Amino acid sequence: MKFRLALVTLLLFALWPARATAQDVRRVRVAVLDMGGSPVAERVAERLAKLLGSAVRTDPGLAVLDRGLSRAAARGVGYAGSLNMTLAEARSLGAAVGCDFFVTGDAQTLRRSSDARPVYYESYATLFFVSAQTGRLAFWLRPAEEGDTAEAAEAALLDRFNAKTFGPYAGIVAETAEREERERFASDEAEAADVIDLSTDEGASVNRDLREPAPYRRLRPAYTDAAARAEAEATVDALVEIGADGEVGGVRVVRWAGFGLDEEVVETVRRMHFRPAQREGEPVPVRVLLRYNFRKPPKS
Repeated sequence: MKFRLALVTLLLFALWPARATAQDVRRVRVAVLDMGGSPVAERVAERLAKLLGSAVRTDPGLAVLDRGLSRAAARGVGYAGSLNMTLAEARSLGAAVGCDFFVTGDAQTLRRSSDARPVYYESYATLFFVSAQTGRLAFWLRPAEEGDTAEAAEAALLDRFNAKTFGPYAGIVAETAEREERERFASDEAEAADVIDLSTDEGASVNRDLREPAPYRRLRPAYTDAAARAEAEATVDALVEIGADGEVGGVRVVRWAGFGLDEEVVETVRRMHFRPAQREGEPVPVRVLLRYNFRKPPKS
């Protein structure tokens, strides 16, 4: 009996380091979702999933989820490929898929024409890397290639999806996950607990006696060149804290669009100055929601 007990104890100690090591490695789970309904979209998604899968062999901190299961889970909650999401929508989608990051986007091949080239084809892929933990857009890419035929353009685009070109992005995903894990221990809301929240219907209703802030001059964020090339139409929502002095404090994008539009909104809002909100004649700090709608300009 003593011999058996000693043998069991020895086996437990032998297995303990391996189990502890496996548990200590926190894998960042990445899901590659649909890139649209075109044939090239499916090839782009498959190529990207394979590239990320190859990165797993060199980075044990990453894990790529099964494409079929991820797509089924996304469709099960009604996801139809939106590239303009709120943080809450992105978090809900990530929770349904069961991932830490997901990649979504759009890929197409279009027939083009210009003065220099009467007819040519452009094949592009818009890729959005989204954190399922925070709902934020981590980064976006839009590789594009041209060719005399659709097949040539698509082949050139797929050639861009190689380990040398896309290898670094797997590292960016892992670094972003680490940074967000650290940020979880910091609470911006706690620091701004005295700010009156007017960003929701409920907050505005409760504070009807308050005179809302008004900008001295309304500034319009620019429609970026990247958005113009993609002919993007989107809405960007930003939570903005305006102090009792009328100056802008924190700015946080809560509905992202990519293509540089989010950064353009933040930069524009920070240049604005406001008449402060007032309650009974006294200035008070508030949090408001500013919404900017971007539409592609009409062709001249």
